[in-house]
Amino acid sequence: MRAGLAALLLGLAGIAWGQASEIANADPAVEARLKALAEELRCLVCQNQTIADSNAPLAVDLRNQIRGQIGQGRSDSQIRDYMVERYGDFVLYKPPFQATTALLWLGPPLLILGGLAAFVVVVRRRRGAVPSLELPARRRKELEALLQDEKR
Repeated sequence: MRAGLAALLLGLAGIAWGQASEIANADPAVEARLKALAEELRCLVCQNQTIADSNAPLAVDLRNQIRGQIGQGRSDSQIRDYMVERYGDFVLYKPPFQATTALLWLGPPLLILGGLAAFVVVVRRRRGAVPSLELPARRRKELEALLQDEKR
């Protein structure tokens, strides 16, 4: 009884640690197309890697899907459109400029311009805030008088 339970648990543990396996294609042309497409698509798990660079199970699955679609004779644009239809523009590493992605494209330049504007404002304020080293005439006369008294 215990041996059977141990074998069952060991089998389940093996399933739990298993990962999706990648089905490589022997044709180098298919693999080259896959690599080119995979470099354009973002891993939805990692988000900062392409599916070509990621080892996440979802990335492996997406690469296998792309291989399958290449095998079915689909063009690169058809495969790209399928991925966008299924996962949205976020799956593209370089999403198209649209109303929904305008912030992605315009955000970084606007932040840089805002930072430069803030820098210019701060520098100009500091230039205007530099204290004058000249003393008012009345104060200068007082100090000169004190110096004259010390010399005596």
